[in-house]
Amino acid sequence: MMTVVVVLLLVIAVLYAFAPHAPATPSHVADRAALDAYLSRLTASGTPPGLSVVIVRNGQIAYSRAFGLADGPGRVMATPDTVYHWWSMTKIPTAMAIVQLKEQGRLRLDDDVTKHLPWFEVSYPSRARPAITLRHLLQHTSGLPDTIPAMIGWVHYDDSVRNQTEVVKRQLPAFKRLKSAPGSRAAYSNLNYMVLGAVIEAASGDTYESYVTKNILQPLGMSRTAFVYTPGLAGHAAAGTLPVVHYYTPLLPILLDARALISQRQGKLFWLNRVYIDATPSTGLIGSAPDVARLMLAYLNGGELEGGRILRPESISLLTEAPPVGGRGLGWAVGDTVGLRFLEHWGGGPGFATFMRLYPDRRLGIAMLANGTDLDRAGLADLLASMELPR
Repeated sequence: MMTVVVVLLLVIAVLYAFAPHAPATPSHVADRAALDAYLSRLTASGTPPGLSVVIVRNGQIAYSRAFGLADGPGRVMATPDTVYHWWSMTKIPTAMAIVQLKEQGRLRLDDDVTKHLPWFEVSYPSRARPAITLRHLLQHTSGLPDTIPAMIGWVHYDDSVRNQTEVVKRQLPAFKRLKSAPGSRAAYSNLNYMVLGAVIEAASGDTYESYVTKNILQPLGMSRTAFVYTPGLAGHAAAGTLPVVHYYTPLLPILLDARALISQRQGKLFWLNRVYIDATPSTGLIGSAPDVARLMLAYLNGGELEGGRILRPESISLLTEAPPVGGRGLGWAVGDTVGLRFLEHWGGGPGFATFMRLYPDRRLGIAMLANGTDLDRAGLADLLASMELPR
Protein backbone atom coordinates (compact mmCIF):
# COMPACT_ATOMS: atom_id res chain seq x y z
CA MET A 1 0.00 0.00 0.00
CA MET A 2 2.81 2.40 0.90
CA THR A 3 4.46 1.69 -2.47
CA VAL A 4 1.26 2.62 -4.32
CA VAL A 5 1.00 5.89 -2.37
CA VAL A 6 4.62 6.76 -3.10
CA VAL A 7 4.16 6.06 -6.82
CA LEU A 8 1.02 8.17 -6.95
CA LEU A 9 2.80 11.04 -5.18
CA LEU A 10 5.68 10.81 -7.63
CA VAL A 11 3.30 10.86 -10.60
CA ILE A 12 1.49 13.89 -9.18
CA ALA A 13 4.81 15.65 -8.55
CA VAL A 14 5.99 14.98 -12.12
CA LEU A 15 2.70 16.17 -13.60
CA TYR A 16 2.75 19.29 -11.45
CA ALA A 17 6.32 20.05 -12.48
CA PHE A 18 5.47 19.62 -16.17
CA ALA A 19 2.28 21.73 -16.06
CA PRO A 20 2.68 25.46 -16.82
CA HIS A 21 2.26 27.76 -13.82
CA ALA A 22 1.16 31.38 -13.97
CA PRO A 23 2.73 33.92 -11.61
CA ALA A 24 0.36 34.91 -8.81
CA THR A 25 -1.91 37.82 -9.71
CA PRO A 26 -1.03 40.88 -7.59
CA SER A 27 -3.83 42.76 -5.87
CA HIS A 28 -2.53 46.02 -7.32
CA VAL A 29 0.45 47.49 -9.15
CA ALA A 30 2.14 50.84 -8.67
CA ASP A 31 1.68 52.09 -12.24
CA ARG A 32 1.08 51.00 -15.80
CA ALA A 33 4.72 50.10 -16.33
CA ALA A 34 4.37 47.63 -13.46
CA LEU A 35 1.14 46.31 -15.01
CA ASP A 36 2.91 45.83 -18.34
CA ALA A 37 5.75 44.00 -16.58
CA TYR A 38 3.35 41.64 -14.82
CA LEU A 39 1.34 40.86 -17.98
CA SER A 40 4.62 40.16 -19.78
CA ARG A 41 5.59 37.68 -17.06
CA LEU A 42 2.12 36.14 -17.22
CA THR A 43 2.30 35.43 -20.96
CA ALA A 44 5.92 34.26 -20.67
CA SER A 45 4.61 31.53 -18.32
CA GLY A 46 2.39 30.20 -21.12
CA THR A 47 -0.82 30.48 -19.11
CA PRO A 48 -1.92 32.13 -21.33
CA PRO A 49 0.74 32.48 -24.03
CA GLY A 50 -0.92 35.62 -25.41
CA LEU A 51 -3.53 38.20 -24.47
CA SER A 52 -4.99 41.56 -25.45
CA VAL A 53 -6.39 43.94 -22.84
CA VAL A 54 -8.38 47.15 -23.06
CA ILE A 55 -9.67 49.69 -20.53
CA VAL A 56 -12.26 52.35 -21.38
CA ARG A 57 -13.08 55.31 -19.18
CA ASN A 58 -15.21 58.42 -19.62
CA GLY A 59 -16.06 57.69 -23.23
CA GLN A 60 -12.63 56.80 -24.57
CA ILE A 61 -10.02 54.07 -24.59
CA ALA A 62 -7.63 54.67 -21.70
CA TYR A 63 -5.38 51.61 -22.18
CA SER A 64 -4.96 49.09 -24.99
CA ARG A 65 -2.03 46.67 -25.07
CA ALA A 66 -1.18 43.14 -26.08
CA PHE A 67 1.38 40.69 -24.73
CA GLY A 68 2.90 37.38 -25.70
CA LEU A 69 2.18 35.11 -28.63
CA ALA A 70 -0.97 34.94 -30.72
CA ASP A 71 0.47 31.89 -32.52
CA GLY A 72 3.44 30.10 -30.98
CA PRO A 73 4.32 27.76 -33.86
CA GLY A 74 4.04 30.66 -36.30
CA ARG A 75 5.94 33.03 -33.97
CA VAL A 76 3.19 35.62 -34.36
CA MET A 77 3.03 38.17 -31.55
CA ALA A 78 -0.28 39.25 -30.06
CA THR A 79 -1.42 42.79 -30.88
CA PRO A 80 -4.41 44.87 -29.77
CA ASP A 81 -6.09 43.81 -33.04
CA THR A 82 -5.60 40.07 -32.50
CA VAL A 83 -8.95 38.25 -32.57
CA TYR A 84 -9.98 35.60 -30.07
CA HIS A 85 -13.05 33.49 -29.42
CA TRP A 86 -15.29 35.36 -27.00
CA TRP A 87 -17.06 32.16 -25.97
CA SER A 88 -19.67 33.02 -23.29
CA MET A 89 -19.15 36.79 -23.51
CA THR A 90 -21.40 36.32 -26.57
CA LYS A 91 -24.32 36.10 -24.15
CA ILE A 92 -24.22 39.89 -23.64
CA PRO A 93 -24.95 40.75 -27.31
CA THR A 94 -27.62 38.03 -27.21
CA ALA A 95 -29.24 39.73 -24.21
CA MET A 96 -28.99 43.09 -25.99
CA ALA A 97 -30.71 41.63 -29.06
CA ILE A 98 -33.61 40.42 -26.92
CA VAL A 99 -34.03 43.89 -25.40
CA GLN A 100 -33.83 45.47 -28.87
CA LEU A 101 -36.72 43.26 -29.97
CA LYS A 102 -38.60 44.35 -26.85
CA GLU A 103 -38.10 47.98 -27.91
CA GLN A 104 -39.56 47.08 -31.32
CA GLY A 105 -42.66 45.55 -29.69
CA ARG A 106 -41.90 42.07 -31.03
CA LEU A 107 -41.68 40.48 -27.59
CA ARG A 108 -41.95 41.15 -23.87
CA LEU A 109 -39.50 39.95 -21.26
CA ASP A 110 -42.30 38.21 -19.35
CA ASP A 111 -43.56 36.31 -22.39
CA ASP A 112 -43.87 32.57 -22.02
CA VAL A 113 -41.19 30.99 -24.21
CA THR A 114 -43.90 28.93 -25.94
CA LYS A 115 -45.45 32.13 -27.29
CA HIS A 116 -42.46 32.35 -29.63
CA LEU A 117 -41.43 28.68 -29.75
CA PRO A 118 -44.61 26.55 -29.68
CA TRP A 119 -42.53 23.37 -29.83
CA PHE A 120 -40.60 24.22 -26.63
CA GLU A 121 -41.40 21.53 -24.05
CA VAL A 122 -39.81 20.78 -20.66
CA SER A 123 -40.37 18.38 -17.76
CA TYR A 124 -41.05 19.87 -14.34
CA PRO A 125 -39.60 18.65 -11.02
CA SER A 126 -43.01 18.89 -9.27
CA ARG A 127 -46.69 19.15 -10.08
CA ALA A 128 -46.47 22.94 -10.31
CA ARG A 129 -45.89 24.04 -13.90
CA PRO A 130 -45.15 27.78 -13.98
CA ALA A 131 -44.23 29.16 -17.37
CA ILE A 132 -40.62 29.75 -18.33
CA THR A 133 -40.32 33.36 -19.46
CA LEU A 134 -37.70 35.21 -21.48
CA ARG A 135 -36.72 37.01 -18.28
CA HIS A 136 -36.01 33.65 -16.64
CA LEU A 137 -33.75 32.71 -19.55
CA LEU A 138 -31.89 36.04 -19.42
CA GLN A 139 -31.35 35.73 -15.67
CA HIS A 140 -30.52 31.99 -15.61
CA THR A 141 -33.55 31.30 -13.40
CA SER A 142 -35.41 29.02 -15.84
CA GLY A 143 -34.38 25.80 -14.11
CA LEU A 144 -32.93 24.42 -17.34
CA PRO A 145 -29.77 22.35 -16.77
CA ASP A 146 -26.45 23.37 -18.25
CA THR A 147 -25.22 21.63 -21.38
CA ILE A 148 -21.61 21.32 -20.17
CA PRO A 149 -19.76 18.94 -20.64
CA ALA A 150 -21.82 17.59 -23.55
CA MET A 151 -21.52 20.95 -25.28
CA ILE A 152 -17.77 20.47 -25.66
CA GLY A 153 -18.64 17.74 -28.14
CA TRP A 154 -20.88 20.00 -30.24
CA VAL A 155 -18.00 21.22 -32.34
CA HIS A 156 -17.36 21.69 -36.02
CA TYR A 157 -14.33 22.84 -37.95
CA ASP A 158 -15.83 24.25 -41.16
CA ASP A 159 -16.42 27.99 -41.50
CA SER A 160 -20.21 27.88 -41.46
CA VAL A 161 -22.90 28.59 -38.90
CA ARG A 162 -25.63 26.18 -37.83
CA ASN A 163 -29.35 26.97 -37.81
CA GLN A 164 -29.87 27.87 -34.17
CA THR A 165 -33.52 26.91 -33.98
CA GLU A 166 -32.67 23.48 -35.32
CA VAL A 167 -29.77 23.15 -32.86
CA VAL A 168 -32.13 23.77 -29.93
CA LYS A 169 -34.77 21.42 -31.29
CA ARG A 170 -32.14 18.71 -31.65
CA GLN A 171 -30.50 19.12 -28.23
CA LEU A 172 -33.43 20.12 -25.98
CA PRO A 173 -34.86 16.60 -25.43
CA ALA A 174 -31.71 15.51 -23.59
CA PHE A 175 -31.84 18.54 -21.25
CA LYS A 176 -35.53 19.28 -20.88
CA ARG A 177 -35.96 18.13 -17.26
CA LEU A 178 -35.81 21.21 -15.06
CA LYS A 179 -33.53 21.21 -12.03
CA SER A 180 -35.71 23.75 -10.17
CA ALA A 181 -38.97 25.59 -10.58
CA PRO A 182 -38.76 28.57 -12.95
CA GLY A 183 -37.96 31.76 -11.07
CA SER A 184 -36.96 30.00 -7.85
CA ARG A 185 -33.16 30.24 -8.10
CA ALA A 186 -30.32 31.18 -10.44
CA ALA A 187 -28.17 28.45 -11.97
CA TYR A 188 -25.97 29.23 -14.98
CA SER A 189 -26.94 27.32 -18.11
CA ASN A 190 -25.81 27.74 -21.71
CA LEU A 191 -29.13 26.27 -22.78
CA ASN A 192 -30.91 29.45 -21.60
CA TYR A 193 -29.11 31.48 -24.26
CA MET A 194 -29.44 28.83 -26.92
CA VAL A 195 -33.20 29.11 -26.45
CA LEU A 196 -32.97 32.92 -26.53
CA GLY A 197 -31.20 32.62 -29.88
CA ALA A 198 -34.12 30.63 -31.25
CA VAL A 199 -36.50 33.27 -29.85
CA ILE A 200 -34.52 35.99 -31.66
CA GLU A 201 -34.94 34.04 -34.90
CA ALA A 202 -38.67 33.59 -34.35
CA ALA A 203 -39.33 37.20 -33.34
CA SER A 204 -37.13 38.83 -35.99
CA GLY A 205 -37.67 36.49 -38.93
CA ASP A 206 -33.91 36.53 -39.44
CA THR A 207 -31.12 34.15 -38.51
CA TYR A 208 -29.55 34.80 -35.11
CA GLU A 209 -26.14 35.59 -36.60
CA SER A 210 -27.54 37.92 -39.26
CA TYR A 211 -29.70 39.77 -36.74
CA VAL A 212 -26.84 40.41 -34.31
CA THR A 213 -24.48 41.43 -37.12
CA LYS A 214 -26.91 43.93 -38.65
CA ASN A 215 -28.31 45.33 -35.41
CA ILE A 216 -25.35 45.34 -33.00
CA LEU A 217 -21.97 44.74 -34.66
CA GLN A 218 -22.40 46.94 -37.73
CA PRO A 219 -24.04 49.95 -36.03
CA LEU A 220 -21.15 50.03 -33.53
CA GLY A 221 -18.46 49.69 -36.19
CA MET A 222 -17.27 46.37 -34.77
CA SER A 223 -15.60 45.43 -38.05
CA ARG A 224 -13.25 42.85 -36.49
CA THR A 225 -15.94 40.77 -34.82
CA ALA A 226 -17.96 38.01 -36.50
CA PHE A 227 -19.30 34.50 -36.02
CA VAL A 228 -16.78 32.88 -38.38
CA TYR A 229 -13.18 33.57 -39.31
CA THR A 230 -13.80 35.91 -42.23
CA PRO A 231 -10.82 36.88 -44.43
CA GLY A 232 -10.53 40.09 -42.43
CA LEU A 233 -10.36 38.19 -39.14
CA ALA A 234 -8.22 35.29 -40.33
CA GLY A 235 -5.10 37.40 -40.74
CA HIS A 236 -5.32 38.49 -37.09
CA ALA A 237 -6.47 35.22 -35.52
CA ALA A 238 -4.97 33.93 -32.27
CA ALA A 239 -4.50 30.17 -32.04
CA GLY A 240 -6.03 28.60 -28.95
CA THR A 241 -4.00 26.50 -26.52
CA LEU A 242 -4.51 23.74 -23.99
CA PRO A 243 -1.86 22.62 -21.48
CA VAL A 244 -0.64 19.09 -22.14
CA VAL A 245 -1.17 18.38 -18.43
CA HIS A 246 -4.75 19.50 -17.77
CA TYR A 247 -7.97 17.96 -16.49
CA TYR A 248 -9.51 18.57 -19.96
CA THR A 249 -6.85 16.44 -21.69
CA PRO A 250 -8.33 13.00 -20.79
CA LEU A 251 -11.69 14.16 -22.19
CA LEU A 252 -10.32 14.88 -25.65
CA PRO A 253 -10.63 11.32 -27.01
CA ILE A 254 -14.13 11.03 -25.49
CA LEU A 255 -15.71 14.35 -26.49
CA LEU A 256 -13.61 15.61 -29.39
CA ASP A 257 -11.61 14.44 -32.36
CA ALA A 258 -8.21 15.28 -30.89
CA ARG A 259 -6.49 14.86 -34.26
CA ALA A 260 -8.76 17.52 -35.78
CA LEU A 261 -8.53 19.84 -32.77
CA ILE A 262 -4.78 19.79 -32.07
CA SER A 263 -2.49 21.48 -34.56
CA GLN A 264 0.75 20.59 -32.81
CA ARG A 265 2.39 20.19 -29.45
CA GLN A 266 5.04 22.70 -28.41
CA GLY A 267 6.60 22.06 -25.00
CA LYS A 268 3.91 22.15 -22.32
CA LEU A 269 1.15 23.34 -24.67
CA PHE A 270 -1.08 21.92 -27.35
CA TRP A 271 -1.73 24.55 -30.04
CA LEU A 272 -5.22 24.14 -31.47
CA ASN A 273 -6.82 24.44 -34.88
CA ARG A 274 -9.82 26.71 -35.36
CA VAL A 275 -12.92 25.26 -33.80
CA TYR A 276 -16.55 26.34 -33.51
CA ILE A 277 -19.32 25.22 -31.15
CA ASP A 278 -22.75 24.70 -32.73
CA ALA A 279 -24.53 26.73 -30.03
CA THR A 280 -23.82 30.21 -31.40
CA PRO A 281 -26.01 32.48 -29.16
CA SER A 282 -24.19 31.35 -26.02
CA THR A 283 -20.65 31.03 -27.41
CA GLY A 284 -20.23 32.13 -31.00
CA LEU A 285 -18.54 35.53 -31.38
CA ILE A 286 -14.91 35.95 -32.40
CA GLY A 287 -13.33 39.38 -32.20
CA SER A 288 -10.71 41.85 -31.02
CA ALA A 289 -10.28 43.76 -27.77
CA PRO A 290 -10.86 47.17 -29.44
CA ASP A 291 -14.21 45.87 -30.69
CA VAL A 292 -15.10 44.79 -27.15
CA ALA A 293 -14.16 48.34 -26.15
CA ARG A 294 -16.66 49.71 -28.67
CA LEU A 295 -19.40 47.53 -27.19
CA MET A 296 -18.52 48.66 -23.66
CA LEU A 297 -18.33 52.34 -24.69
CA ALA A 298 -21.79 52.13 -26.28
CA TYR A 299 -23.23 50.45 -23.20
CA LEU A 300 -21.70 53.01 -20.84
CA ASN A 301 -22.98 55.82 -23.11
CA GLY A 302 -26.64 54.84 -22.89
CA GLY A 303 -26.64 52.56 -25.93
CA GLU A 304 -25.03 54.86 -28.53
CA LEU A 305 -21.56 55.24 -30.03
CA GLU A 306 -20.51 57.71 -32.73
CA GLY A 307 -24.04 57.97 -34.08
CA GLY A 308 -24.73 54.25 -34.00
CA ARG A 309 -27.47 53.45 -31.49
CA ILE A 310 -28.16 49.86 -30.47
CA LEU A 311 -30.40 50.46 -27.42
CA ARG A 312 -32.34 53.29 -25.84
CA PRO A 313 -31.04 54.65 -22.52
CA GLU A 314 -34.01 53.15 -20.67
CA SER A 315 -33.12 49.71 -22.05
CA ILE A 316 -29.55 50.08 -20.83
CA SER A 317 -30.96 51.04 -17.43
CA LEU A 318 -33.18 47.95 -17.49
CA LEU A 319 -30.18 45.68 -18.09
CA THR A 320 -28.03 47.57 -15.59
CA GLU A 321 -30.44 47.96 -12.70
CA ALA A 322 -32.29 44.63 -12.83
CA PRO A 323 -32.34 43.21 -9.27
CA PRO A 324 -29.95 40.23 -9.22
CA VAL A 325 -31.04 36.75 -8.25
CA GLY A 326 -28.21 34.65 -6.91
CA GLY A 327 -25.72 37.17 -8.27
CA ARG A 328 -27.25 37.16 -11.77
CA GLY A 329 -28.89 40.14 -13.41
CA LEU A 330 -30.28 40.31 -16.94
CA GLY A 331 -27.40 38.90 -18.94
CA TRP A 332 -24.78 40.11 -16.49
CA ALA A 333 -23.29 38.68 -13.34
CA VAL A 334 -23.34 41.34 -10.61
CA GLY A 335 -20.62 42.00 -8.02
CA ASP A 336 -18.76 44.80 -6.25
CA THR A 337 -15.21 46.05 -5.77
CA VAL A 338 -14.29 48.56 -3.05
CA GLY A 339 -18.01 49.11 -2.57
CA LEU A 340 -18.68 49.84 -6.25
CA ARG A 341 -21.20 47.72 -8.13
CA PHE A 342 -20.00 46.09 -11.33
CA LEU A 343 -21.47 44.01 -14.16
CA GLU A 344 -19.38 41.33 -15.81
CA HIS A 345 -19.36 38.29 -18.02
CA TRP A 346 -16.69 35.64 -18.47
CA GLY A 347 -16.02 33.39 -21.42
CA GLY A 348 -14.19 30.08 -21.60
CA GLY A 349 -13.97 27.13 -23.94
CA PRO A 350 -11.53 25.20 -26.10
CA GLY A 351 -8.34 27.24 -26.23
CA PHE A 352 -9.55 30.67 -25.07
CA ALA A 353 -10.53 32.57 -21.92
CA THR A 354 -12.07 36.05 -21.74
CA PHE A 355 -13.82 38.54 -19.49
CA MET A 356 -15.33 42.00 -19.57
CA ARG A 357 -16.41 44.06 -16.59
CA LEU A 358 -18.28 47.35 -16.39
CA TYR A 359 -18.55 49.88 -13.56
CA PRO A 360 -21.48 51.94 -14.90
CA ASP A 361 -21.33 54.55 -12.12
CA ARG A 362 -17.70 55.30 -13.00
CA ARG A 363 -18.13 54.93 -16.79
CA LEU A 364 -15.36 52.35 -16.60
CA GLY A 365 -15.00 49.15 -18.61
CA ILE A 366 -12.24 46.55 -18.70
CA ALA A 367 -11.77 43.49 -20.87
CA MET A 368 -9.17 40.81 -21.52
CA LEU A 369 -9.08 38.23 -24.30
CA ALA A 370 -6.54 35.41 -24.06
CA ASN A 371 -5.55 32.30 -26.01
CA GLY A 372 -5.20 30.05 -22.97
CA THR A 373 -7.70 27.66 -21.46
CA ASP A 374 -7.02 28.94 -17.93
CA LEU A 375 -7.09 32.53 -16.70
CA ASP A 376 -7.43 34.14 -13.26
CA ARG A 377 -10.35 36.22 -14.48
CA ALA A 378 -11.48 37.53 -11.09
CA GLY A 379 -7.96 38.45 -9.97
CA LEU A 380 -7.02 40.05 -13.28
CA ALA A 381 -10.28 42.01 -13.47
CA ASP A 382 -9.67 43.34 -9.95
CA LEU A 383 -6.09 44.19 -10.90
CA LEU A 384 -7.12 46.15 -13.99
CA ALA A 385 -9.88 47.92 -12.07
CA SER A 386 -7.37 48.90 -9.36
CA MET A 387 -5.58 51.03 -11.95
CA GLU A 388 -8.68 53.21 -12.28
CA LEU A 389 -10.52 52.96 -8.95
CA PRO A 390 -9.60 54.42 -5.56
CA ARG A 391 -8.05 52.02 -3.08
